[in-house]
Order: sequence, then C-alpha cells, then structure tokens
Amino acid sequence: MPQYLEHRRRISIPDDECINDDQLNEEGGIVIQQTKQTIPDRNLALELVRVTEAAALASGRWMGRGDKIGVDKAAVDAMRLVLNTIEMDGVIVIGEGEKDEAPMLFNGESLGTGAPPQVDIAVDPVEGTSLLALGQPNALAVVALAERGTMFSPGPIVYMDKIAVGPEARGAIDINAPIAVNIRNVARARGKDIDDLTVVILDRERHIKLIQDVRHAGARIRLLPHGDVAGGLMTTIESTGIDLLVGIGGSPEAVLTACALKCVGGEIQTKLWPRNENEKRVALEEGYDLDRIYRTDDLCSGENIFFAATGITDGELLKGVRYFGGGAATHTLVMRSRSGTSRKIEATHRWDKLMQFSLIQFD
Repeated sequence: MPQYLEHRRRISIPDDECINDDQLNEEGGIVIQQTKQTIPDRNLALELVRVTEAAALASGRWMGRGDKIGVDKAAVDAMRLVLNTIEMDGVIVIGEGEKDEAPMLFNGESLGTGAPPQVDIAVDPVEGTSLLALGQPNALAVVALAERGTMFSPGPIVYMDKIAVGPEARGAIDINAPIAVNIRNVARARGKDIDDLTVVILDRERHIKLIQDVRHAGARIRLLPHGDVAGGLMTTIESTGIDLLVGIGGSPEAVLTACALKCVGGEIQTKLWPRNENEKRVALEEGYDLDRIYRTDDLCSGENIFFAATGITDGELLKGVRYFGGGAATHTLVMRSRSGTSRKIEATHRWDKLMQFSLIQFD
C-alpha cells in the first residue's frame, strides 16, 4: 500500500472573486488540498553500492595472483556480510558458485535483517573471476534486487543463447532471426551504417560460426574473454561503442543483465541452451520449455528493480579499484527501474575510519 502525503499550497485571490470564509487562511490566500502525492520510498540501490564496493575492495587485493578460489571467497564473504545489514527480507534466486564450483552465495539463501520489503536477489560477487585472477580488464562485482517472486530461475540450465541491445534499439531484435537481419535492424534503429556497428561476443569455440556470420554481415566485432554482464551493459552506454551483444553465455548472467537493461529501457531475448542430452532431459522433466523465448520481463518481471556494479579491474564501463597508502577508491554504476535513474559514483575509502567498525579486513 503506497503512502501518501497531503500537500497544501497557497495562491492569491483576485479582488473581484467571491471566496467562502472557510477557504481562507490567515494571510488571505486560498488553501487547496491535494492528496495522493506519493512519498518517495527507500532507494535500496544506494544501499547496494556498499555491497558491491565491499566485494570489489576485498577481492581487488587478489588481482593477478592466479587464484580464482581466493578471488571468489574474498568477494563472497564481503558481499554476504554487507547484504545481511540491509533492512530487507531477501532470498537469493540467482546465486554464485554452483556453475564454477567456488565459494558461494547459494540459491535459496536468506539475506538481510528479515524486515520488509521481501525481495529476490541476484548476485555475481565477481563477474569475471578469471579476468581478476589474471589481472585482465572488465571484472565487476554485481548485485540486483527485485520484488519477491519476479526473477526467473533457470534451474539446471546454466547457459542461455542471448541477444541484447540498449534502449535505442529496443524492439529491433529477434533471437530467431539470422544474425545478419538483426545487425541490419539494429543499425537502422541506431541510425548507423552496418560497418559502424560493433557486436560483442564471448570468445568461445562454440561461437566460430556466429563470428563468421557477423563478419560476413559487415559489422565490427569485440571479442570478450569473459563477462557477458559487462557486455550487455556496454550496449547501454554510448561511450563504450558497443551496439549489440550476441551469443551463448551464463543463465545467471542473463537474469542480471535483464535487471540492468530493464532499469534503462534496453532489451534482452534468450533461449535455454542445454550443454548435453542429460541437461536437456533434466530440464524437460522439470517443465522447462527449450523452444521458448525468454524476454526481458520473463527474466525479471519486477517494476522496482535495483542494480549495482562496482569495477574491480579497469574496463570500458567502470574504473577498477585504486589502492593508495591510506585507503582505496572505487567506481560504481547504480540504477533503479522505477525512477529510470542511473548514477556513477566515485568513492574514496579511508582505512583509518573504515577499519574502526568494519568486520571485513580491507587493509
């Protein structure tokens, strides 16, 4: 039930207009009562900034040290600790670790203080564990929240075929159409020539034919070693030069990408992609439709979605964590679907202050 604020405003009265005494205030102005002006509710997105900052600060110490498990554990421990301080009744729908067999925030785990609101949570404490372990670009700490029961759970299927665009090309994509058709339609929607268009694809053997088809269509390609949440986000930010994301990537990352794209008006279409006959059989037994197109609202149907991502290593989207003698600096993207607001926050963290109360050993 929304809260409402009674709003009163005062206007002047023309000399020749008749006004009843009960409409006048002490200053001789009319009092007009207006109701149903909604009070802004709590912006959980800003609280999520602390979550992704903590994960980035803790895991950033492991950059280039070659230890994926150490990277994940540092981020998971920090993210869990801060999520549990937020006034919410949260349940993880999209967790981290099951696919990678790493330390995890597991599906079904309850987080927060237990007080309302009830929310679904999607997390990727380090999107690009290999990137961070090798000191490569575009590693992010990512989290999203939405109303309870609105996030899609991909169950046993850990991969999806995807196509995603930013708001300017919304409505121009069709995952069942040939890639050349999608490229042509996105170029038209973006007001570009085809050879101006840049398509981002994960650099995988399974994408050899897709890459050949994109090249044949005449578009440019940016191959990513890891990180298709970052790739999806790039389509929404003009300065990255990315127009379209295509290819097969993680199912959890598809839900996180949908949350982000819904905040800014972009679009994603996906189809479940079983890796083998056993995965296909289990999915069918659990009632999943392998021919269905899962669109943005199918992946997250919420209307009050919160999304945050903090850079761990430098990338097109965000700067990575910068450590200095007495602290560190972070760069975070935070968005909310209800307001359509997107913010970039540059923060400085001082160890002499932070370590007085933090349970996370940042320094």
